[in-house]
Amino acid sequence: MAEQAPQFDGKAFVKGLSTAPGVYRMYAADDSVLYVGKAGALKKRVASYFSGAPKTARTMAMLAQVARMEVTVTRTETEALLLENQLIKSLKPRYNVMLRDDKSYPYVLLTQEEWPRLALHRGARAIPGRYFGPYASVGAVRETLNLLHKLFRLRSCEDSVFRNRSRPCLQYQIGRCSAPCVGLVSAEDYAKAVRRVELFLEGRSGELGAELERNMAEASDRLDFEEAARVRDLIQMIRKLQARQYVDGRVADLDVLACAMEGTHACVMLLAFRDGRNLGTRAFFPRTNGAERCEEVLSAFVSQYYGEQPAPAEIVLDRDIDDRELLQQALSEAAGHKVRLKCNVRGDRAGYLDLAKRNAELALATELGSQATQRARLESLQELLGLAEPPQRIECFDISHTMGEATVASQVVFNQDGPVRSQYRRYNIAGIEPGDDYAAMHQALERRFRRAVDEGGVLPDVLLIDGGAGQVAQARGVLAELGIAERIVLVGVAKGPERRAGHEALLLPDGREIRPGPESPGLQLVQQVRDESHRFAITGHRGRRAKARNTSRLEDIPGIGPRRRANLLRHFGGLGGLKAAGAEEIARVEGINAALAERIWASLHGLPEAGASEDAMERRQG
Repeated sequence: MAEQAPQFDGKAFVKGLSTAPGVYRMYAADDSVLYVGKAGALKKRVASYFSGAPKTARTMAMLAQVARMEVTVTRTETEALLLENQLIKSLKPRYNVMLRDDKSYPYVLLTQEEWPRLALHRGARAIPGRYFGPYASVGAVRETLNLLHKLFRLRSCEDSVFRNRSRPCLQYQIGRCSAPCVGLVSAEDYAKAVRRVELFLEGRSGELGAELERNMAEASDRLDFEEAARVRDLIQMIRKLQARQYVDGRVADLDVLACAMEGTHACVMLLAFRDGRNLGTRAFFPRTNGAERCEEVLSAFVSQYYGEQPAPAEIVLDRDIDDRELLQQALSEAAGHKVRLKCNVRGDRAGYLDLAKRNAELALATELGSQATQRARLESLQELLGLAEPPQRIECFDISHTMGEATVASQVVFNQDGPVRSQYRRYNIAGIEPGDDYAAMHQALERRFRRAVDEGGVLPDVLLIDGGAGQVAQARGVLAELGIAERIVLVGVAKGPERRAGHEALLLPDGREIRPGPESPGLQLVQQVRDESHRFAITGHRGRRAKARNTSRLEDIPGIGPRRRANLLRHFGGLGGLKAAGAEEIARVEGINAALAERIWASLHGLPEAGASEDAMERRQG
């Protein structure tokens, strides 16, 4: 690699660069991406790599491999920041610090409908409504929702439940919902509660307090002392909460970030406040790729995290970072308001910073301890299986069905750091005899490994099969047929006596059967992988079974296509609501005439069409 460096003349390359903002990419001789960076002025930034100034060993090693560079000019520094984040995510450069987080951030969702629902939301923001957050953790969202439901009593149930209630649920009984599902609250009063929730979540506490005080006075004037007392208690609860959570006694929009490092392992701790409310803490463990300075890790975190999430007005850092001015300007442009990056603070903010530092150090120590345990388990498994080195990739397959219905196979993946959830896969099994687990396993493995062989995909070092000798034989046959049996260590995981955990038997490639016992770290790792595969298979099976039961009966009725089926399920909130309806009510759904409604009713109740018509006639005449 080093001999390629003279082919690239960095100083000559810099001469042709613009002073505009943009993104630069460094490539190795094999065309792999070494590094992606942003710059407020491309010429100045790239020139710094090829100057005589001292550089870290990591930077020198990277520059020694550069064979070529590319740049993309952007109109603004904000565009450069966004493009850098996109390229780091897609190209995964070898020397970039990368934020590892396979979880979407949690929000509080207030839906946009006649009777809005207040709930936790993760994932794509596709549901119409307002999203408040992101919160630092799911726990912080649940705490906020718990408080809001107590204070304002908005519904939390899914629409399918809401539409089919005939009496109030437990949430009404314990004072956490006003039961709009059965008309125990007027639309006007519910709308007032929705407005109050919005004011609370927006941090407009002064406006909320003034409105509640007016309502209390009005209730008192009309001698409704019970309502006045309830509003008074509501005001007191909100004021107590504000006194406990507000920063500096005023509304604040603030993130506090602290970084801890040990060797090349890093933790960034985020302590978040929105509208003066403490949203909790969250620990991130970026992949440092050889970076040794907290400043570099923290700079990469700020760039990547706030490239995805809206930046608050103030971000407090435990140290100055690279490109602070550039990031501050870019984040301000992206957010549409002034964003300040501060590294020297006093008072309450210094206290929050100290708290974040201590939590970062504790979280890093816990993570390193967990990694040490994982290494010990991998080394134990290496010894059990007689491998030359600890396995880098472990896959496990499991089958789940209910008496042959909705058979699903799961594939989970573990590496040296634990589960790699982004690479989990499920296989819907079809074309086999119901309940034939051997055929299901054969089909799943054949689909997984044939594609890997045809496309040159990655193969596991160890393949775990949840099952006995029969399942292992199916796996061995597939691997042999594809010519990869010698490249993968195949291990069966058979249940122990009376299905006791820790007493599983491992069926080894050479035909031996061993029972390491519950104290074996290697078996503990196998159990963890197997249990995760089992959980993933059951979840997929239940989802497929529920979907089949919600749609298959309708799909079998002549005249019911996707649009009519969707209209029916939407109107009745699911198959249960549809089954409870009569033919006359079914006929009121868009696209459903009386004759089709009779066929639907008959099919859902196991009656022939003629019988259904006669029965419907009797019901109408009665």
